[in-house]
Amino acid sequence: MRILMISDVYFPRINGVSTSIQTFIKELQQLGHEVTLVAPGYNTQQDTVFEADTGIIRIPSCQVLFDPEDRFMNRRAIRRLLPYFQKQQYDVVHIQTPFVAHYLGVWLARELGLPCVETYHTFFEEYLYHYLPLAPKRLMRYLAKRYTTKQCNQVDQVIVPSSAMRDVLQKYGVKVNIEILPTGIPAQDYEPGDGPRFRNEFGIVSERPVMLTVGRVAFEKNIGFLVDVVKTVRERIPNVLFIITGEGPMLPQLKKRIRREGLQQHVMFVGYLDRATQLQDCYRAANVFVFASRTETQGLVLLEAMAQELPVVSTAVMGTRDVLVDQQGCLVASEDINEFAEKVVKVLANVSLQQQLAQAGKIYANKWTAPRYAGKLTECYQALIENASGCKPESVLESVTTTI
Repeated sequence: MRILMISDVYFPRINGVSTSIQTFIKELQQLGHEVTLVAPGYNTQQDTVFEADTGIIRIPSCQVLFDPEDRFMNRRAIRRLLPYFQKQQYDVVHIQTPFVAHYLGVWLARELGLPCVETYHTFFEEYLYHYLPLAPKRLMRYLAKRYTTKQCNQVDQVIVPSSAMRDVLQKYGVKVNIEILPTGIPAQDYEPGDGPRFRNEFGIVSERPVMLTVGRVAFEKNIGFLVDVVKTVRERIPNVLFIITGEGPMLPQLKKRIRREGLQQHVMFVGYLDRATQLQDCYRAANVFVFASRTETQGLVLLEAMAQELPVVSTAVMGTRDVLVDQQGCLVASEDINEFAEKVVKVLANVSLQQQLAQAGKIYANKWTAPRYAGKLTECYQALIENASGCKPESVLESVTTTI
């Protein structure tokens, strides 16, 4: 099978969408399928670049206002590639993001006469207003719902990583078929990291209790709540350390708060870590993983932590409800500082409980393997290829065509 993917984000831009795309591409290739990914270039390149060894086509791009980490791909550069795409004999178009990639992906599917599927990774209703602070929240929520519904109804099938996200889209009014298909854990993420090596590198003594969170340091991740939890936990465990792994738009504000509240000895920022080495070591170096995001459509880092035998304390909101089962590698808490902190202390103060949750989490994470879900994705593609007409009616696509 030959698959044409298109996304507004990909590595070196680090986030859950990039990770999901990379995981599926590698697994699809392992199954013998060919994947081409159209993605932004993140440097100052003026020309389209074909990365022959990876199958990625990098498109000239410009920076996004209010979000300097992201890029808008040049639409004309993609349109000029149509003759090339027509020669490749693709079987399906898979859109990964709802910006330029969506409109160009639907257009390409029509021009190539192919079925079109889109993965809805992000809960934009509770996301966009953080990045457009001058716009009214109610307006941003309304626009997010409206454009999400319109876009999803322009493709042949929508994929979501959790039942919660499916329910949201159906409530919005999305009429096309919605398939629940989470991202699995690659085999290398189950290989044990070296916790002592990480602690030695960052000067953390072996006996110090460590809380950890991993992910983009962004407003919607609710890391400020976790800092409040740390302040409560340290009343019972004075030498607790909270490690924040990742970067993002909230980082400067969060660092200022840590200095203002005198928490420098209890909070450590380590930035982005290499997924194949340092990140696995980091998971292994911690005693408990903490998470409280309100907008996750899956929460892949929760499974990554369990795969590294790290106990989890987390809220179960949106997509994390599908991932977390209380006592199976985790303790589920509400977004209440005292309750959350109490469960963190319970884990940190009880080595036996840590071991019990670690073992249960490892077994549970083994059910979420990447090859399993890549196989399910190929089944989705095959069903579309066999049953779909290959494009939406012209009347549906007219609005898409005018935007590109």
